[in-house]
Amino acid sequence: MIFLAHTAHWQFLGLLVGCLAWILTLATAGINEWRLWHVDDLSVVTSGVAWVGIWRACFNSHVLARAESCQSVGFSEAFVPAEVKAAQVMMVLAMVCGLAANVGGGLALRLVYFSLEERRKVRLLFLLAGSLYVLTGALTSVPVVWNMTSVLNNATIPFPPRFHLPAAPASQRVGVAIGVGLFASILMLISGMLFLCYRHVWRTLTPSGHPLCRPWTPSGHAEGSGREKEDVRGRHNPSFHADNVS
Repeated sequence: MIFLAHTAHWQFLGLLVGCLAWILTLATAGINEWRLWHVDDLSVVTSGVAWVGIWRACFNSHVLARAESCQSVGFSEAFVPAEVKAAQVMMVLAMVCGLAANVGGGLALRLVYFSLEERRKVRLLFLLAGSLYVLTGALTSVPVVWNMTSVLNNATIPFPPRFHLPAAPASQRVGVAIGVGLFASILMLISGMLFLCYRHVWRTLTPSGHPLCRPWTPSGHAEGSGREKEDVRGRHNPSFHADNVS
């Protein structure tokens, strides 16, 4: 494209930011350290700290068979609080939406930089990618903020006996996963805004007298009126005389 290639540099940056944010979203969902529980009873949890995530809870122990003991946190289990269940669902949706946003953003930039046809699809793809980035940021931020609020309020979780964890910790702190999730959601929103703010494509679709804005022919010349074509070939050039041709 003649005029689109130099108008999407910020959107290219937005795609890079979106890819980074999606990777951080994957990391947020996989990290166990959403909550750091400090326990007083060191008979089993010898490290004194347990890592409570949305998929499992782990701690180090010198008493059990394995040095790191982990138990899965199932969605259907009754003891799981609402914020953890919401995080399990919304983080999966965030990963899917983030992937779709990156694909849509990549296709939009491909049309901008490499395609000479289908210009009207560019705006639609930019809107779609930007909306998906914003949706991904929202899906990530809601469970992260909800779980952070629970930690700050020292909310309890009635773990069953197989977890070897008390229902109420001595104290708890915000884990690294919440910080990573907040950063990922902010990057997602920034990327979405960059894509949604792209408006240059409407200018390229507006008819203009500039020859570069006209459709291109296989010969490499812009299409114009019949008289312009003839003038380009020199047939109606007033200064041209056949007698001058030897």
